[in-house]
Amino acid sequence: MAEILKQIVEVKRREVERLKAEVPRAGLERRIETQTPPLNLSGALMGDGVRVIGEAKRSSPVKGLLRKDFDAVSLAKAYADNGAAAISVLTNVEHFGGSIDDMVAVRERMYPRGVPVLRKDFVFDPYQVYESRAHGADAILLIVSILSPADLRELISLSRTLWMQCLVEVHDEGELQTAVDAGAEILGVNNRNLRSFETSLAVTERLAPLVPNGHVIVSESGIVSRADVERAGRAGAHAVLVGEALVSSEDPGSKMRELA
Repeated sequence: MAEILKQIVEVKRREVERLKAEVPRAGLERRIETQTPPLNLSGALMGDGVRVIGEAKRSSPVKGLLRKDFDAVSLAKAYADNGAAAISVLTNVEHFGGSIDDMVAVRERMYPRGVPVLRKDFVFDPYQVYESRAHGADAILLIVSILSPADLRELISLSRTLWMQCLVEVHDEGELQTAVDAGAEILGVNNRNLRSFETSLAVTERLAPLVPNGHVIVSESGIVSRADVERAGRAGAHAVLVGEALVSSEDPGSKMRELA
């Protein structure tokens, strides 16, 4: 695991332990009972063309603040109005300036429109799965590189009991096999090298053809133009996840129209 990813996970681990004391799991389970049923992410990502997941992300450890007037709900509306199939909300506080409250607010606006909302964070503990559903997430991100195979299987299984889907992120052939063996349905191919932070769509081109039939493939990172979307589609991706190119655009809605 790259050093910065280790740091992010360690900070998140401390946050999760604090939250467990402040909001015990029993409280989350009671809140889950009041939630509306999750929307189907995999269904939203399947169609004739390559679908786009628009991401609301305030900042990143590499590029810092991405948008001065960041507003997750406004971005989500601009994305959905212009063709986004789903919305990803980065909820990590320390390193990305996110908030689970951002996801709650976005989901309140998107649910009536039938647009699924993905909670994007660093999930490694069952508590976080309950937390995600308790706050209305339709789906969560699971990153293979920070999980053991046993933990990955457990988190996927738990998510299913709560009717949530998982976008399972892989970076190479070994992680892809681990994800498939664990029962992942939606596979996210991250084009970003976690050591150099460089992005290359060649990663999707290499890994997508190895994915067995019956899975949904999402190409993540490094998507900045319609040509990139089409390239990912030719490689076998059903969808792309786009964050920085949208968030940093002067007109996110127009940029979404270009991509979608």
